[in-house]
Amino acid sequence: MAPSFYSQYPKFHVAVDCIIFGFDAGQLKVLLQKRPFEPRQGEWSLMGGFVKRDEDVDEAAKRVLFQLTGLHDIYMQQVGAFGSVNRDSGDRVVSVAYFALVEVSDVNDELTHQNSAYWESINEMPPLLFDHRDMVERALNCLRALLHSQPVGFRLLPPLFTLSQLQQLYEAILGKQLDKRNFRKRINEMNYIEKTDLIDKLSSKRGAALFQFNQQVYEQSQLFKL
Repeated sequence: MAPSFYSQYPKFHVAVDCIIFGFDAGQLKVLLQKRPFEPRQGEWSLMGGFVKRDEDVDEAAKRVLFQLTGLHDIYMQQVGAFGSVNRDSGDRVVSVAYFALVEVSDVNDELTHQNSAYWESINEMPPLLFDHRDMVERALNCLRALLHSQPVGFRLLPPLFTLSQLQQLYEAILGKQLDKRNFRKRINEMNYIEKTDLIDKLSSKRGAALFQFNQQVYEQSQLFKL
């Protein structure tokens, strides 16, 4: 074994915590867990875990996300590190927080049940242990900032969606109502949001046109901005 050059320095735990956002019934939701172990067993928390010795931090977050959702290739963004000395009552722990965007219907219900996890509206979250609420709030601010520059919101929608669903999504993330006329004018300027020939007959008697996000057209549109 190679000699340690840092043996004189203290050692402590590094963890990851995942803020998993979903959109359902017109609400932005976050996947929370009833903590199944001590300390603070039975309290509400985010899903997390410790980084393994032979594991990159990003890989640890992907592992935790897969264990809870059953999904690979999830959109994931690092939020930041949380390292207050007494943030975790179990031991000295520095946690790196990530937020992820998923379509609720894609999440494996059996896995969430096994992990005592439940979807909760971002506006109705119960008290969370440690600094997990701070993590959620910082993740939400990151998501709001990205929403103005990148089409990340489409990762929360099904492949086909109505403009009403899209507006509800934006309103849920931003936490405010948007003028319908102005919103649709802005959407019409985005050539990567394409109208299909399909109709959603569940949302209204007349039926609403279904749209889709075209990733290829979006990427091409960004090339012209370089």
